[in-house]
Amino acid sequence: MLRPQANSVRELISLDGIWNFALATSVDLEADPAWTRTLPPTLQIPVPASYNDIFTEREIQLHVGWVFYQRQVTVPRRWGDARIVIRVGAATHSGRVYVNDTFVTEHHGGYMPFDADITELVKPGETFRLTIAVNNELTWETIPPGSVEVAADGTRKQVVRHDFFNYSGLHRSVQLCCVPTNHISDVKVVTDVAGTAGTITYEIETSQAVQGSKIRVTLVDEEGETIAEAEQAKGTLSVESVHLWQPGAAYLYQLRVQLLSASGTITDDEYSVSVGVRTVKVVGNQIHINDKPFYFTGFGKHEDYPVRGKGHDTAFMVHDFQLLKWIGANSFRTSHYPYDEDWLDYADRHGVVVIDETAAVGLNLAIIAGIHGGTHKPTFSPETCNDQTRENHKQALRELIARDKNHPSVVMWMVSNEPSAHEETTRQYFEPLTKLTRELDPTRPIAYANEKQAGPREDKIIDLFDVVCLNRYYGWYLFTGDLAAAEVGLEAELREWEQMYGKPIIMTEYGADTLAGMHTIGDVPWSEDYQTRLLEMTHRVFDRVDSVVGEHVWNFADFQTPTNFIFRVDGNKKGVFTRDRKPKAAARSLRQRWTSMKK
Repeated sequence: MLRPQANSVRELISLDGIWNFALATSVDLEADPAWTRTLPPTLQIPVPASYNDIFTEREIQLHVGWVFYQRQVTVPRRWGDARIVIRVGAATHSGRVYVNDTFVTEHHGGYMPFDADITELVKPGETFRLTIAVNNELTWETIPPGSVEVAADGTRKQVVRHDFFNYSGLHRSVQLCCVPTNHISDVKVVTDVAGTAGTITYEIETSQAVQGSKIRVTLVDEEGETIAEAEQAKGTLSVESVHLWQPGAAYLYQLRVQLLSASGTITDDEYSVSVGVRTVKVVGNQIHINDKPFYFTGFGKHEDYPVRGKGHDTAFMVHDFQLLKWIGANSFRTSHYPYDEDWLDYADRHGVVVIDETAAVGLNLAIIAGIHGGTHKPTFSPETCNDQTRENHKQALRELIARDKNHPSVVMWMVSNEPSAHEETTRQYFEPLTKLTRELDPTRPIAYANEKQAGPREDKIIDLFDVVCLNRYYGWYLFTGDLAAAEVGLEAELREWEQMYGKPIIMTEYGADTLAGMHTIGDVPWSEDYQTRLLEMTHRVFDRVDSVVGEHVWNFADFQTPTNFIFRVDGNKKGVFTRDRKPKAAARSLRQRWTSMKK
């Protein structure tokens, strides 16, 4: 899965901007074929952005079902004899693409890109009507799961099983792309290091079979000097005195692939991949990057911003990276879904380490029962998360690894967040997923984020994973307001995980909801002072447990949650920064700790 790229052969045109917009008038998409007509500009919306908070009508904010985006697109006259493709960065949670009256393709899964080949439907120099239908419904079979309730009056309500708002729409860029008919369809790189030498093993796929001599591969360093060359679709390049990609000190080579004509003199296609030479290994109870122990500092995040919701915004993104640098963070987790590809490109360039997560959040009915009381159905059963859910989960893993496999910043795959790992049927669900993940990428460790009900003695699946990742809220949900008791309880549990499994431990979530501006003398929950002291207590425990190799505070910034959650006031307030990125008191405490750690 190659990201669109503009070069001497390929072209792309951004379709971002203002689109016409409409809600579907029927649950049945075919009963309201908006793609067969021109939508009036009564409602218009920016792309990329969530549609929920753009408008003032609550009907739109809480809409459940299909919506339509539409605009006119002109194909450049010079694009003859080429493949013409629409690239949709993300349609949350499913999307269908139409050219004029014709259906082209559909995609399920709200956080990954997909392509629509429209070559046979359009002509260079002509204008066509592009309609993208987007559906935000979640069911037991989707990733993430959910369900739709229908009231007696026909009102539809989306029930989510995760603690963040179900923002919907075209969240990432839409592009019109021109690709040669005979083109490079995929490039895969795997790096290794031996002493001062590095190796880059590559594999190139093309849309049509070509002779090995018709492919030219060139490795270029940051100074533009050619380091190695080859003329095969598969091979290994050696780099003497290699510059390693290091956390905090990134170095990127460029692997340039050219697909040559039969004569070998004309470039039919070309594509460049940034390559960071580095290794990642689990060694006992440590994680090594380039054969050195690495300690994770940072956050779980969200793509969540005022007004635009989950719409990708490069200004916000760069500012977030600057705040990560200021506070001394060296890493983050893409909770709870894959982020826009810009995040990984930027992390590659600046040496920020990433734990890359699928959208498999909410696979835990025991949490819901714990909040509302009573018993719960099994999370994994024919009536709940079932075989089809697992197949969709597999597809989410395939797409994630296909998209992100070449990023040196990505050091671990996160298969799921807080599944019900203590239930008897959990292993049957997860064992095929872990097997598939290792088959797709045997070079990176895999993990899942564990929730408290699956303690070290109750967890049914931890042996399938390389790293113990724990989401724990000692001092908040556990021992609320009693930091002394929380400290004892946290250390006892961490030592039990350490003694029973001997694996690296990353605390992937810990923290406390905090109202910016609230200050107290004593340990009063919701105050900035309490958040600071809770984090300091947690860090004292981490420093005493050898197997703890990372700390990701939950959350980087406050974020929006479902509006019917009575225990949330305008969203989740566990951020160290407010939703508009103003620091709370804990930010300076974290900065002091993380910037003083040994590099």
